[in-house]
Formats: sequence, C-alpha cells, structure tokens
Amino acid sequence: MDIFQAIILSIVEGLTEFLPISSTGHMILASYIMKIHDDAFVKTFQIAIQIGAIAAIVMLYYKRFIQGVTIYIKLGIAFIPTAIVGFLAYKTIKTYLFNPLGVSLALVIGGVILIGIDKWVVTRKSRYVELEEISFKNAFFIGLAQCVSMIPGVSRAAATIIGGVANGLNKKQATEFSFLLAVPTMCAATGYDLLKTDATLSSNEFLLLAAGFVGAFISAWVAVKIFIRFVENHGFAAFGYYRIVLGIVFIVYMLLSGSASLIDAL
Repeated sequence: MDIFQAIILSIVEGLTEFLPISSTGHMILASYIMKIHDDAFVKTFQIAIQIGAIAAIVMLYYKRFIQGVTIYIKLGIAFIPTAIVGFLAYKTIKTYLFNPLGVSLALVIGGVILIGIDKWVVTRKSRYVELEEISFKNAFFIGLAQCVSMIPGVSRAAATIIGGVANGLNKKQATEFSFLLAVPTMCAATGYDLLKTDATLSSNEFLLLAAGFVGAFISAWVAVKIFIRFVENHGFAAFGYYRIVLGIVFIVYMLLSGSASLIDAL
C-alpha cells in the first residue's frame, strides 16, 4: 500500500462509516479494485483508521457526551453484546469473512432489508421524546442487532439503525444513537485488533496510519453533517438501493474477471 492508496481508503472509510452501507465492505472492495495486497497490515489499517472517524463523532456530539452519565449507561448496555460476540468470534471473522464476494452478498441482502425498514418507519412515531430516555432493554436489543454487523458488508450503522427503529426510535433518533454507539464499539474493536496484531509497524506504516486518520476524520465530519439532514428529509431507501446496485455490480465484475478472481474472493 502506498500513500495515495491509504488516502483513498481513508476517504472511503470516513464517508461510509456512519452511513448504512458498510465502511469495511467498501474498503475491502476498494482494496480489491486497487489491487492492494490483503496482508495483516492492510486489515489492521482498515480498522485502525476508524479512530479518525470516531474523533469526528466525538467532536460533533461533544455536548451530548457532557450532559450527564445517562447516555453513557445506555451506550454501555448496548455495547455489552458486541463486546462478548466480538471477543469470541474475532479470529473467525477476520480469517473467513473479509472477502469481496461475501461483502457483495451482504450489501445486497442488507439493502433489501433497509428498503423494507424505510417503508415501515415512515408512519411510526418514537416512543421517546429524548434519546436518553431509551429503556435499558431497548438499548440492549440495539446492541444485539449491532452484533450482526461483524459480518463485513452488513454495516454497523445499518444494523444499529434498524435495531433502533425496531426498538421504538424514530429515524433521526436511531441514526444518532448509531453514531454515539460507534464510539465505544469502534474504540474497542480498534484497540483489540491492535493488541492482537503481532506485526511491528514500520515508520512508513505509521505514516500511512497517520494519513488514514486525517482523511477519515475530515471525510466522516462531512458525511455525518449531510447524512442527518438527508435521513430526515428522504429516509433510508436510497441507501438500500445503492447497496443492492453496488453489490450486484461487484458480483458481475468478479464473474467477468474470470473464475480465478471469484475463487480468490472465496
């Protein structure tokens, strides 16, 4: 991986991390297109640069984080299922699920579900006036929904937004809860991945990570600002259609690239 590829991947990460279209899936597909060798550092890079996107959320929502401890408790409860499943399934997920074909199929399936959720949520009102009022039970079930996003291509944002809507939140509240839950989830995932990585990073790899952090921070800041307004006005359907089209395009692309490419994807 060179510096140009690192910057491209970081922009892809920042733009897609908090949208229900799978940032990890997009980075895997982008790496496939740019023919980036899928080694241990690349996989770590894809996870570590999420810190830049996390920093953008903390900066944008800092007022909510300093209002009181209630939101921390609810986020902590929502994080518990992900922490347990992630700890138990880390090795299996990283070994077998980080591939373009699996991502493409997950994008298509998730897109269909997202379109259905969008039609359902149009007429629903929130059970809660303020996001902090969400019950402990509902917070926990949103966390369970987030566990599904460990499959690359599903999208953590999509899973938590769908989980939020299914547990009484309106589309804006579900989106914001997804943003906030990303902070403990992504910090833990990044920290755990770095601890489990045996490779010693070179000075060039540190430079790539630094470039990735900055690129992800800036692009995530822009994406979140636009996403909230878009969801309020247009809902989630457009993201569902985008997922379906992208997934089908990549499946066709791999097929046309020859059987060897498809076997590699598997």
